[in-house]
Amino acid sequence: MGASKEIKEKAAIILAEIKKAKSILLHCHPSPDPDSVGSALAMKFALEQFGKEATVIKGDSDFPDEFRHFPGANGIVEKNFLEIDQSQFDLFIILDSARIEMVSRRGEVRFSPSLKTIAIDHHQSNSGFAGTNLVAPSYPANCQLLYDIFKEWGIKMTPEIAADLFIGMYTDTGAFKYGGVDHRTYEAVSELSKHIADIPSLILKMENSNKPEFIAFEGKALSSIETFLGGVMAISFVPLAFLKESGIEPAQVRTSEVSSFMLTVKDWKIAVSAVEIEPDIIKFSFRSKDADRFDVSKLTGQLGGGGHKAAAGLILKKPWPEARDLVVSTAKSLYNL
Repeated sequence: MGASKEIKEKAAIILAEIKKAKSILLHCHPSPDPDSVGSALAMKFALEQFGKEATVIKGDSDFPDEFRHFPGANGIVEKNFLEIDQSQFDLFIILDSARIEMVSRRGEVRFSPSLKTIAIDHHQSNSGFAGTNLVAPSYPANCQLLYDIFKEWGIKMTPEIAADLFIGMYTDTGAFKYGGVDHRTYEAVSELSKHIADIPSLILKMENSNKPEFIAFEGKALSSIETFLGGVMAISFVPLAFLKESGIEPAQVRTSEVSSFMLTVKDWKIAVSAVEIEPDIIKFSFRSKDADRFDVSKLTGQLGGGGHKAAAGLILKKPWPEARDLVVSTAKSLYNL
């Protein structure tokens, strides 16, 4: 089935810009997940097939150790967007990022007039902030979208590209169990798997790299759970003081793992994992079991965040009780609970 007519047309426009460019910038979004990292690395390998010079920067966050075995990860430049010289690039391809804040949260992001920008994304909350935007919310992972785009571009599938695309698809779909997964996803995975020598190792090296302090974090999060709205919503919270006591860097915490686990409770329809990453700055991860009834992207969107119907994120600059009450009251109003 492949890409739609609209995606094919946009892909052709983007390819024309790539062919005109000499030096191309790519990045990982803050607190990168494998879909962000896999998208950037796979795109770098694809661009090099066109003879282009492509640079991937790590972005705001320290690069996760558990992703260092992804093909191409050793070439990522240890800089965020505000630290690079934009004049060294003539094209910035922004992947898996719904808002300009996902380029950098460390200051105001301004693009040089000489730097063309292209966004390729799968978040329905994408604001269309780039010069050219290819946004396809029907795709459950950005790496699956790139798979179709690469086919349009005639990219030769290599073991490196296949591994990076696969790991992004595997994680962003929750191991192929989230909404949006269909026969196209499995067809893409089937094709990618032909080029990957050891899929279990690719997954296990990522999943079996936890640290004792993160187990402690998860224990603290799960022991703090409160339920709201008649048991529909469950919320966990870990304060900054606990992170400091445990020697955990806030940037390394992945709240999505906690909220995903919370969602396994039968009667909880919305799972929320929150952590205080700076004094009175709360990072939230939302998961929904019934995304049509409880679309969490609408909830986070009302509060300045974004994401997907079943998985979304948000940062609030408020003390915890105020932030929690705002989330609960907004959900109550939005979902008529």
